[in-house]
Amino acid sequence: MRIKQKAGNILVYSILILLLIYWLFPLFIAILNSFKTNGELLTNVLSLPKELQFENYTRTFEKMNYARSLMNTVIVASIGVSLMIFFSAMAGWRLARTKTKLSTFIFGLFVFSMLVPFSSIMIPLYKIMLLFNMNNSLMGLGLVYTGLGVSMAIFLYHGFVKSIPKEIEESALMDGCRPFQIFIYIIFPLLKPVTVTVCITNVLWIWNDFLLPLIAISDNEKYTLLLSTNTLFGQYSSDWGAILSALILAAIPVIVFYVIFQKSILKGIAEGATKG
Repeated sequence: MRIKQKAGNILVYSILILLLIYWLFPLFIAILNSFKTNGELLTNVLSLPKELQFENYTRTFEKMNYARSLMNTVIVASIGVSLMIFFSAMAGWRLARTKTKLSTFIFGLFVFSMLVPFSSIMIPLYKIMLLFNMNNSLMGLGLVYTGLGVSMAIFLYHGFVKSIPKEIEESALMDGCRPFQIFIYIIFPLLKPVTVTVCITNVLWIWNDFLLPLIAISDNEKYTLLLSTNTLFGQYSSDWGAILSALILAAIPVIVFYVIFQKSILKGIAEGATKG
């Protein structure tokens, strides 16, 4: 029995190690080639650099205006995620507590909207942005992310609220609390696990998104990090060393964010998965 268990563990760990190598290999290749000259990179992508080209990073830092692009990305992600959490938590709570045909229909519409691919609404969305003068604006881009992300967030909050006893709200109501006060002071703190999950998934989505900023932003000074890498592509040739170093620089803030908050992130995901 113990031999079978040991063999099973070895098999599982072997598969996990192979999957880890499979997922990390592209990142390793990107880091390796970001320190090469364009000539070395185009000759053999798997070879080690003859000399570490730190100039790729300094050149990229200046060309993509890293500090400004980083700040733009933080602004867009902060607006999009904070509004998404606030409105989705409130909507998910009310829809879960209100048992009417209308609330069921509205919740069904939110769930249905998750099935609509972004490419099919891209052109109408751009026209709406033009109509409300939201194009070429970081605030406008953050609001669009809020609108696109609320469906999934409401779905998660709606499921999590069902695990919270309704008697807590009834007691608060008897003590004189108004519905908004019940949400802010009692319900919202209890939603912390699923809020962490919503925050992480949407920060990663907004941080790594390229298409929507490409459609919405045309001013170089308002480019996000990923969109700034587009400035490194030339019409006839591309600086691949700088492009790869730009992608590494764009990923560093998210990696630092994960390292700092990894305990809270793992705890939030685990609690959100079991209670949601």
